[in-house]
Amino acid sequence: MAATTEQHRKPRLRADALRNRKLIVAAARELLVEQGPDIPLDEVARRAGVGNATLYRHFPDRGELIHRVTLDVMSRIADQAEAALAEETDTFEALRRFVHAAADERIGALCPLLAEGIDRDHPEHAAARDRLDHAVEALMDRARRDGRLREDIAVGDLMVAITQLTRPLPGNACGGFDQFIHRHLQLFLDGLHTPARSELPGSAATLEDLRQQP
Repeated sequence: MAATTEQHRKPRLRADALRNRKLIVAAARELLVEQGPDIPLDEVARRAGVGNATLYRHFPDRGELIHRVTLDVMSRIADQAEAALAEETDTFEALRRFVHAAADERIGALCPLLAEGIDRDHPEHAAARDRLDHAVEALMDRARRDGRLREDIAVGDLMVAITQLTRPLPGNACGGFDQFIHRHLQLFLDGLHTPARSELPGSAATLEDLRQQP
């Protein structure tokens, strides 16, 4: 009987641990946007509704937590791209849906905070990055093939625009600018339609171009 009880108990504990891990990562994401990179880890634990011991059991140091937040952000954005591609029949509407969803992830606020705390060569990071690259490339390729997206735009251009337009202004909370973020993103998206009304200077930016930047 004791063995049976123990067998039933283990899956529940694993589920609880997974739940706590997700809560911690979500809390860290929120606090990074709200307060910046120097968030106290005990505040992360409080926001997640777990004890400090639970947090440190999952993430023994700040670097590991930042690593996991980075993976979570890339995974969530890739999810949005894949869902838009699968569910929207209008190829430009799929791209539009993805851009607005990616903006809601606050990547403009998070990217500068996470950039110094990640190992870009880590296998998990490389896999998440490749998945995101392929998902966004697929969205753009489909819209381009349908004649809906101008030819002189690449993934790097799209991600730079999302990042810059969702970057909070100095001294202001990120959330208060939602209405402006989505208005300006819509203006940007209108500029991606074909036929293009102007010739862009330089060449289209790839994600590899962005990675080579300091």
